[in-house]
Amino acid sequence: MYAVIQTGGKQYRVQKGDCIRVERLAAGAGDKVAFPVLLIGEGADIKVGQPTVASAEVTATVQGHERGEKLIVFKYRRRKGYRRKNGHRQEYTAVRIEDISVKS
Repeated sequence: MYAVIQTGGKQYRVQKGDCIRVERLAAGAGDKVAFPVLLIGEGADIKVGQPTVASAEVTATVQGHERGEKLIVFKYRRRKGYRRKNGHRQEYTAVRIEDISVKS
């Protein structure tokens, strides 16, 4: 069984036991979080939500927080003497998918 969840403006296809990195969540390590389910599927049987599947829920445990690699943001305008150099490190939360439940 798999599900498509949405968090941080992105969508993820997950299965039970998966460990994924999502945009930072306001939850501590070891906390349980629930995600809205957009689609749930098992073999050829697929349920698509409008916009979410009301009877389905994905629960996950927060493993910890981390930061991504540093990206350089460089802005430049030719012949104008304009240069700006900034760095950015995105913050992520690692979560482990514990259960995909469907209520009848």
